[in-house]
Amino acid sequence: MAATHSRYVADRGLTSRMVVTMFFIGLLYVVLVGVLVAALGNAWPLIVLVVGGLFVAQFWFSDRIAAFSMGAREVTPEQAPELHGAVDRLCALADVPKPKVAMAQSDVPNAFATGRSQRKSMVCATTGLMRRLEPEELEGVLSHELSHVAHRDVAVMTIASFLGVLAGIMTRVALWGGLSRAGRDDQSGAGIVLLLVPLVSAAVYIVSFLLTRLLSRYRELSADRAGALLTGRPSALASALTKVTGEMARIPTRDLRKAEPFNAFYFAPAFSGESVAALLSSHPPLERRLDQLSRISAQLGQQR
Repeated sequence: MAATHSRYVADRGLTSRMVVTMFFIGLLYVVLVGVLVAALGNAWPLIVLVVGGLFVAQFWFSDRIAAFSMGAREVTPEQAPELHGAVDRLCALADVPKPKVAMAQSDVPNAFATGRSQRKSMVCATTGLMRRLEPEELEGVLSHELSHVAHRDVAVMTIASFLGVLAGIMTRVALWGGLSRAGRDDQSGAGIVLLLVPLVSAAVYIVSFLLTRLLSRYRELSADRAGALLTGRPSALASALTKVTGEMARIPTRDLRKAEPFNAFYFAPAFSGESVAALLSSHPPLERRLDQLSRISAQLGQQR
């Protein structure tokens, strides 16, 4: 699924994982809709229409929703010459179309990319990241983000994440409204069906969550590798990773909590402390990412 003509190194492991993830996500989608149809009976046309409409809306507008939620604001070359200059150089090097360039007013040092295709993509850096990184480090981070667009894993993550969100909403709705109705309808057997809705929705959410986490961790390693090989400076990316991760500890907890829901899109995860969230992170451990970059640096050194 790497972009045509892109100089980013292709990753068959990432492609196969995206295909498998989408297969199981599609299967879970069918299961969830099937349970809703069985629970609500004659209302099935409305269910299919609503769920289908939400899916289409999520696919077409998810990039805008994500960008808006994370405070991204498109900037011109005059407003952010350093950022645009780095993106221009990387796009020329990778032979990919230039995405929209945006900045987010946040002290949390991070970057992300969104978009269902290269033509509709956006790369964004926070003001906190721009202030802390050297030019070579910034290019390493942006090369990492642009590889997500080139490999199209951003679109896959968007679709995969939607099912988990939908299942979570259905679980809450069923728990609030379904259980009380179940007590009144248990004589007809409808109560059992209504009880199954939150259970199945919760199971779908858990499986979807695990699938997206497994894909997300691998895609971050893939982006590190592709980004480092494109620039030929894995040490710059490693330096940026170390610096960004270290700076997270100095960011106010309130700001980190605001950023945590979007960790799957970020260059480095934002955590407000040692928690279960860190154990279920969307990113691989820092040590693993640095070890991979160290090995790439050694390989490039031998080739030279």
